[in-house]
Amino acid sequence: MSACLFTPSQCHIDLAALRRNFARLGDCASLMPVIKSDAYGHGLLPVARALDASGARRFAVGTVSEGVALRQAGLGQEIVPLMGAFTDEDWRAAAACDLTALIADFEDLEKAAASCAAGRRLQIAIKCDTGMSRLGFTAEDLPCLLERLRGLPGLEPRLILSHLACADMPEETDYTSAQIERFSAMCESLRAAFPGVARSLGNSAGALGLPETRLEACRPGLALYGGNPFAGTAWEKRGSGLEWVMSVSSPILQVRRLKAGQSISYGRIYTAPAPMTVAVVAAGYATGYARNLSNRIDVLIHGRRAPQVGRICMSMLMADVTALPETRAGDTAWLLGGAAAPGQRPVSAQEMADELGTVPYEILCLMGSVNPRVYA
Repeated sequence: MSACLFTPSQCHIDLAALRRNFARLGDCASLMPVIKSDAYGHGLLPVARALDASGARRFAVGTVSEGVALRQAGLGQEIVPLMGAFTDEDWRAAAACDLTALIADFEDLEKAAASCAAGRRLQIAIKCDTGMSRLGFTAEDLPCLLERLRGLPGLEPRLILSHLACADMPEETDYTSAQIERFSAMCESLRAAFPGVARSLGNSAGALGLPETRLEACRPGLALYGGNPFAGTAWEKRGSGLEWVMSVSSPILQVRRLKAGQSISYGRIYTAPAPMTVAVVAAGYATGYARNLSNRIDVLIHGRRAPQVGRICMSMLMADVTALPETRAGDTAWLLGGAAAPGQRPVSAQEMADELGTVPYEILCLMGSVNPRVYA
């Protein structure tokens, strides 16, 4: 039996663009691409395989389950679940699948030690809090942490990591510099006890604009998928040249005429100012196209922008195609991406996020998770 689909929209994933973005971010030996949350909606296994073919030596995932899925698919890279282990089953799975288990507090330390089978060692990543105030050990915890680690020979520190809170904000350079200094000091103490342990601090912003944060394992996320972490800032050029990996298309259901003064869709928030032609597109908030975009965004049809009009519905939206008389039912509307005509540009996840007052991560994760994906 074929799969039951609730939308005819499609999420197009350009794996060649993904590989080009990865290559732009520097030496693959010093990168740990972040493929958590189903690779930001792009598909965990297809993305991991594409990056594996491009030379990736490490992966950062979100959960132990994602790490196990990579192992079951035959991928042998070092894998770090950034959210850590939640249950005893997670700890056992991390040990059984040779994941590098995240240790963010002393309770994690004990659970990691308990998960080690007799005579086996468990690789661990030590999470340090340098100013994110989310997960990790503080500088004040280090003496006790080192003492406990010395008494747990079954644990093998492989990585020290922290996370930058605002590396993509030029106005917060002082805070970022302070985080870098704290991390350096914490690493110095830990590496004195465990020489050669790799360090991981930089994110996409670090990979593109803060070389001092790259270290042995830089963790780019958004940049892999084409997002510029410096978009809209004075550092925007530092992230130029990246390509969006995700595009989203949907078919046009019907083309119809409106009379001047005729309203369209729920709430009558749009009334035709003159006779106009509208295309009804088979996408809406059930397919990740936010209702709050109503009357605020364009779609791409025949390579040209068409303004969205009226209230966006659960599975339909309308676009003004008065200037595109060739538009017919069955044509394709591009909600994200698509081939633009000369002088035109496609709608990007960044543009959509700007209109909504959010970040492109949210757009990609949502649209990629609810629309069927096709790969090229």
